[in-house]
Amino acid sequence: MSDKKRCAWCLKDQLYMDYHDQVWGEPVHDDQQLFEYLNLEGAQAGLSWYTVLTKIETYKKAFANWDAHKIIQFTDEDVARLLQDKGIIRNKLKVRAVITNAKCFLEVQKEFGSFDQYIWSFVNYQPIINQWEKMEEVPASTPISDKMSKDLKKRGFKFVGSTICYAYMQAVGMVDDHLPYCWKRQAKK
Repeated sequence: MSDKKRCAWCLKDQLYMDYHDQVWGEPVHDDQQLFEYLNLEGAQAGLSWYTVLTKIETYKKAFANWDAHKIIQFTDEDVARLLQDKGIIRNKLKVRAVITNAKCFLEVQKEFGSFDQYIWSFVNYQPIINQWEKMEEVPASTPISDKMSKDLKKRGFKFVGSTICYAYMQAVGMVDDHLPYCWKRQAKK
């Protein structure tokens, strides 16, 4: 695997390369995974993705394997417990945002039949395959992520700014920003 050419952002270590090779840019349609990555991207706000990436398994345990039905039952005692958990980002606003987002997520599921149906509508249910030549060209946000952010906020979601939404779109494969020299892009030709 190490002889493959990859997007430059992921070359830090094997954990980053594995995330790039197995997750980033791969379309996700499972509601629970979509909910997980929305919250993980929100946890990243003000930090590096790598910080969150090293904590993914701990986050799963801390947040009931991303079961929104269980998360909406979390109490102030649960929040206090989570704020002591060194395996997650111990920011009170971000912890409470997950609980708020779980409620909003369940409302979206009720309205649209699935979160997948709702979130993928922003890209017309098809991944956007970008043709950037170098990392500097990849935007931090787009008009689509602006629209997604605005709608998520209107529905009550927290930590869903446009930059977070664009990173989310990359993570769950709504956009494919693998560069032309990357083996992932080459494999799709």
